[in-house]
Amino acid sequence: MSEIEVVLRTWEFNRGRTLALLDAVAEQPNPQVVLGWRPGPNRAHIAWQLMHVAIAEELFATERFSGSAPEFANLVPRFQGGSTPDDDIPSVDEIRQVLEATRGHLVDLLSGLSDSDLEMVPEPLQERGWDLRTVLQVLSWHEPHHQGQAHITLNLYKAAHDG
Repeated sequence: MSEIEVVLRTWEFNRGRTLALLDAVAEQPNPQVVLGWRPGPNRAHIAWQLMHVAIAEELFATERFSGSAPEFANLVPRFQGGSTPDDDIPSVDEIRQVLEATRGHLVDLLSGLSDSDLEMVPEPLQERGWDLRTVLQVLSWHEPHHQGQAHITLNLYKAAHDG
């Protein structure tokens, strides 16, 4: 099995955990409120955490790898790294659709590459010095990191609202 195939299987597992969390939110009496609940002032809500995962993948699949424009350009300013979470909360369905589409873009990109490309440094990432292997490692860490933040936020919401 190639290194890229191992990463793709890891991402598939990680995405399953993320979607299970989204399903748990959908089962709440008011999912929209849960998605937008913040654990403290100026802290990120669950919707931001999950949309951030999707937008980061979109940015790597497009402008950070090939220099092309992202499909969800309107969402980039709201959910890219360093953005401030706003109160325009996407629905469970919208989050699921964006996660699916952006992951598809990333998988499509990788389908044209092989392990012999792992040391390639895409032009847009030259300044960072990140080769494809580093990008794959970062993305393999990124989703579980934010899924964990979303998971603890859901647990804190439940603790604050279940008595």
